[in-house]
Amino acid sequence: MSLRSCCLAVVLITIPARSVGAGEVTLGGRTLQVAEGFEVELVASAPLVERPISVSLDDQGRLYVTDSGGMSEKAEKQLAAKPHRIRRLVDSDGDGKFDTSTMFADRMMFPEGCLWHEGSLYVAAPPEIWKLTDADGDGVAEKREVWFDGKTLTGCGNDLHGPYLGRDGWFYWCKGAFAEQTHALVGDRKLVTKASHIFRSRPDGSRLESVLTGGMDNPVGVAFLSTGERILSCTFFQQPAAGRRDGLIHAIYGGVYGKQHDVLRGHIVTGGLMPVLSHQGAAAPAGIIAGTQSLWGGGHRDNLLACYFNLRKVVLHELIADGATYKTKDTDLLASEHPDFHPTDVLEDSDGSLLVVDTGGWYKVCCPTSVLARPDVMGAIYRIRKKGQAKVADPYGRSIAWPSLDEPALAALLADDRGAVRRRAAGELIRGGEKSVAALAEVIRSHRSATVRREAIWALSRIDVPAARAANRAALLIDPAVAHAAISAASLWRDRDAVDDLLTHVLGEDPALARAAAEALGRIGDRRAVPALLEAAGKLGDFEPDASGAPANPATRILEHSLIYALIEIGDAGGTLAGLSSPSDSRRRVGLVALDQMKDGGLASDKVLPLLDSGTARMRRTAAWIVGHHPEWGDAASLHFGRRLESPPATEAAQLELAELLARLSTSPAVSRLMTSVLDGRSATGTRNVVYRAMAAAGLAETPTDWLDRLAAVLPDVPEHELPLAVSVARSLPQPKAGRVSLQNALRKIGGSPTVAEAVRVDALLGAGTPKDVDAELFADLTGWLAPTQPLQVRGGAAAMLARAGLTADQQLALAETLRGVGPMELPKLLPAFERGAIGQPLGEKLVASLKASPGKKGLRSDVLKATLAKYPQTIRDAGELLLKELNASAAEQSAHLDKLLSELPKGDFSRGQAVFLGKKASCINCHAVGYLGGRLGPDLTNIGKTRSERDLLEAIVFPSVSFVRGYDPVYVDIRGEDKIVGIVTTESRDEIVVATGPQDVRRLPRSQVIDIRPSPLSLMPDGMEAAMTKQELADVIAFLKEVRR
Repeated sequence: MSLRSCCLAVVLITIPARSVGAGEVTLGGRTLQVAEGFEVELVASAPLVERPISVSLDDQGRLYVTDSGGMSEKAEKQLAAKPHRIRRLVDSDGDGKFDTSTMFADRMMFPEGCLWHEGSLYVAAPPEIWKLTDADGDGVAEKREVWFDGKTLTGCGNDLHGPYLGRDGWFYWCKGAFAEQTHALVGDRKLVTKASHIFRSRPDGSRLESVLTGGMDNPVGVAFLSTGERILSCTFFQQPAAGRRDGLIHAIYGGVYGKQHDVLRGHIVTGGLMPVLSHQGAAAPAGIIAGTQSLWGGGHRDNLLACYFNLRKVVLHELIADGATYKTKDTDLLASEHPDFHPTDVLEDSDGSLLVVDTGGWYKVCCPTSVLARPDVMGAIYRIRKKGQAKVADPYGRSIAWPSLDEPALAALLADDRGAVRRRAAGELIRGGEKSVAALAEVIRSHRSATVRREAIWALSRIDVPAARAANRAALLIDPAVAHAAISAASLWRDRDAVDDLLTHVLGEDPALARAAAEALGRIGDRRAVPALLEAAGKLGDFEPDASGAPANPATRILEHSLIYALIEIGDAGGTLAGLSSPSDSRRRVGLVALDQMKDGGLASDKVLPLLDSGTARMRRTAAWIVGHHPEWGDAASLHFGRRLESPPATEAAQLELAELLARLSTSPAVSRLMTSVLDGRSATGTRNVVYRAMAAAGLAETPTDWLDRLAAVLPDVPEHELPLAVSVARSLPQPKAGRVSLQNALRKIGGSPTVAEAVRVDALLGAGTPKDVDAELFADLTGWLAPTQPLQVRGGAAAMLARAGLTADQQLALAETLRGVGPMELPKLLPAFERGAIGQPLGEKLVASLKASPGKKGLRSDVLKATLAKYPQTIRDAGELLLKELNASAAEQSAHLDKLLSELPKGDFSRGQAVFLGKKASCINCHAVGYLGGRLGPDLTNIGKTRSERDLLEAIVFPSVSFVRGYDPVYVDIRGEDKIVGIVTTESRDEIVVATGPQDVRRLPRSQVIDIRPSPLSLMPDGMEAAMTKQELADVIAFLKEVRR
């Protein structure tokens, strides 16, 4: 299971985790909280195992543990060193605690999952999955084979997790990271992909296929319900926002999940990204399982048990049926406040107890909550039982005379309370092949328990003979709890003889069975299913749409997805086209999306463009979504939009909708020309606003020159109420390397006008490029705008202008004097103004004296200031030495300063802290979000208090470069023909990268202009923010961050 801490518009409501009457117990030096009604004991620790990561049990009850060697370097170094190992633990006296340990395999690459199956241990050790076999029984795996080779390894090593054994007997594993992989699929097809996936194949490696596709950085664990449904734990299914990032997903076949990323390009989609089951914030999910009927004596079948590395807890997620999907009711099962308690795996033992793996403090790579790797802090394995849970005799069935059992006797053991006994009986029946089918069919036909009948269905699904398929079909129309598993098995085998019964289900009243049946029908590919699938779509009824026109409700979205995906897989364009003539919006939408995504679907623009004027939001949005990825429809679209822009929408929401649509099609020359032509004084204000917004949203790496020229022509006459938007757009559009003189002149004129609002003037000046000189009036304005009372955008813009403008010697001296009142956000930006021009003794003396007196001096980086002072005479460098020493405090000094400051902080207040966070003085809200408000330059802080201590938060404010949250790592970008820039890469595509260099500043860089990208050791957040706040304000902000929740 992975420890990676790195990775949707539609949200399924989740009841928050609760701690129900938790009791405390101290084991191995850690204080643990366990939910009411449960008890926990320590069952393995050092020296038996040191840093356990993941576990698997064999059919004799021996526990295989992937055990870290304590190395927390990047993946390529771990691959070279192979410091990890696998231990086999044995409980020799049956007391539930392991007492012996042997080295099953040493010299392993970082293990990220293990599975015991049919006499071998399968271990994901990127880039491969290894099959390890102890052929001679001495406890050592002397036979090592590569079972699967992904052939990619990225820095964090999150390329591969697993494998996991599905109820259907197939191996499932996860591809993470975004390195390109190529795989041979069934039917001589080839998959070339950078996206994340759940893959599956038979245990012999054959018939590989993708189950799910995603833009998440790190899909980790897969759990399997008794019905065959799958749940995925993963990180970064969305960019951090509103306290969300990681969690659980109902992993629907063919689904494309978040986050939105360029790697998803080219994959079949059925609308916007698929919904999330459970949001857990920056939790770093690791191992996950679904409980069986035996867990804790019963009553917890299909409950999820999930490990959250960052949250330091294991959560019990009770699944509650919600149409075609689920909601969850969450309870903290096991948790600890100990900073080095990091649960990474869970496993149900045959006696119904639960094993929990705590890996300890060794792991740091790509994990911002583990600032310090502590390989000396060992992990442990715990066992959780329900209080009063009866002891299970012979949990592994060692006393059973297995060789003497015939097929009916083995089938009877599928009802046994012991998980290991059920699994072994099923294994014996599967190996028996066709001769076992009759006994399994009898269980399905006559056993009173749906749970036991499902066990028989899953055993049949692993027997490759026609009689097994026939026996499975007999279960399709009985108890829905049994039928769901039978439908999943028919889907896996693409059983064409099951089509008639599947058609009954797809039109039935049970949405979960209808969804599963649609999946099966799509995989089978029988055209007879097309009318029924369209009819089922009509039963979806009215729904609130998301931006793509898909249902905003997760349950409806998931059912609709399976209907659409089935039509796409069947590929009957003619049959699907019939859906477009239906009076039902739901049918028409399903048909449109299926034809759009279907190979040779033949969807023409005249079927879609008229729907942009539909009276229903779902059809307008569906049409807009389809048109948005068809730039080749530009000529036809231009005529349509020309008519719409003649009478622009009256409301802002409708204007934004139209602007977004234009932006998607702006790469079409015809649409681009249309946008230029209507941007003039004769157009209505609403028309111009739509075009302004469309230009800004287009995100083009190179702006059409006619856009730039038209903006230059209209800016002088733009009405005052339009000016902020027009200037903002003009500034945001990339200009040629030499600039566009006409546009720059127009912006410069606005920037120099005293009648224009200060924020608009700053925006205009920044868009106008670097001035060769600054007149006295403008210089006075710019220096005045540095005042702490000004908004951050104005202060930052003025600093950026002054830093690169051509200043006279007197202006440099005046600016140096102004530094005495400049804050930590602006002071570092102004240093370049003193690296050219009148460099010498007078300016140097004034500069050093002002910096020493400035309240913003702690925002300076010693290495940057040293480079500036190096341009001055030795006397100035000597004068600045004390300041450099003050700025360059050692790590010990930093720690001591933090401890002293923490001890001096008064009690904080949440409400006052909120005011400081939102206020102009600290300007936290400009870069960081809480809830739905705030900037996106820095990490979302909504739930930061769940994973960071008061000291951690104070350190992040005072010394922000100590550690970076994954996804917000600052980088240097070397640009051809320009100075390097420092920022955070927010988006990458094959054509460009987008770099955020400030709260309001974004650079779009064509790939051809980028020479190199390399890490920067310095945060974009300046040191010394404490100087901008009193100690009471610091305490209040920390109190706010500790408690703020969505």
